[in-house]
Amino acid sequence: MKITAVRATPINIPYTAAYVFSHGSIRSLTKTIVELDTDEGVTGIGEVADGDRSADVTEMGEALTGLDVRQITTAERRCLPGIRYTPWGDVTGMTRAFGGIEMAMWDARGKLEDAPLHVLLGGAVRTEIALSEYFGFRLPAATEQGEQTPEEIADYCARMVDEHGATSFEGKVATVDLDTEVRMIRLIREAIGDRQLKVDANGGWTVQTARHAIARMDDYDIHYYEEPVETYEEMAQLRPFTKASFSTHIMDLPRAVELKCPDTMVTNLVEMGGIARTVAFIRACEQFNIGFRFHSGETSVASAAYLHVSAAIEHIREPSQTLFRWYADDVTQEGTPAPKNGVVPVPVGPGLGVTLDSKAMARCHERYLEEGPFPMTPTGESGLRTRFSRV
Repeated sequence: MKITAVRATPINIPYTAAYVFSHGSIRSLTKTIVELDTDEGVTGIGEVADGDRSADVTEMGEALTGLDVRQITTAERRCLPGIRYTPWGDVTGMTRAFGGIEMAMWDARGKLEDAPLHVLLGGAVRTEIALSEYFGFRLPAATEQGEQTPEEIADYCARMVDEHGATSFEGKVATVDLDTEVRMIRLIREAIGDRQLKVDANGGWTVQTARHAIARMDDYDIHYYEEPVETYEEMAQLRPFTKASFSTHIMDLPRAVELKCPDTMVTNLVEMGGIARTVAFIRACEQFNIGFRFHSGETSVASAAYLHVSAAIEHIREPSQTLFRWYADDVTQEGTPAPKNGVVPVPVGPGLGVTLDSKAMARCHERYLEEGPFPMTPTGESGLRTRFSRV
């Protein structure tokens, strides 16, 4: 079970149409796929979620040669500095990069022991994982028109109900003027009936604007406001003005307990350094009655991992986010999961239960080489636009 090599490949996964959020719009995501070879001929796979971390992963991998794949704590001590900040390195980036390696270690162990990840974590408490369909303004693309009006977005949501049995929805706000967004929310509520409806502002509102938005959107039974403002303190200021819950991508459990806000943490499996660290964090959230769910944006590699973790941890009760319906490519033989009736089944194979597709990997890596990270436009500017052009 010893590690013999660690390889990393940056890839780009395009969306069928660029989607708009409070910081701009994005048409592709850069990820790093990790492959970890062992002396028994098994290769574990993992994923780093935040761009091209191939150099970091490769450097860390050199320190892990000869280590048993089960020795995750030892691996972490070899790869990470053990401090939260240093002026001589990017601790956050290193933590994320190690998270992709750690995921591959779990996958290799599962394959070697012929056990799915959720079994290694103690066994499944559920075999189907609830996921929310996503909505928002999307820009016209070569193969898909996207949705540029509230009416088109509501029609999209209705189609997700009719064609796929969608049971929960989440989408972007703080992207256009408030009147337009309130009309969008009203039309979506009419289209989806009493199904769960959540909105995500990505911190795009001030406290004053958020108060106005919440006062108007609450009429349409909003279940969660995700990051209506940027900080925990600002969210706490909004608490008296709604019965809806708040969620965040910023992980600070002690502060959340102190302020009694936000109500739910939303992240991926590498932000805290891998599966083991994330599971420990979820257990801590449970002790303080703070919810947890995963956000989307990863390939089917990391997505398979979070499906397994969701199966094994009872506390993950809320539907997690998913952009699966918008993916235009993926890197595994199994492909992107397709939610039906609001759920996807947990993979059943050993480890993560997914296998890399060599042709898809080559295609997605070549796309990264052509586009650059996130990606770059022909003018050399970031593909992350600054605002939606309709504002």
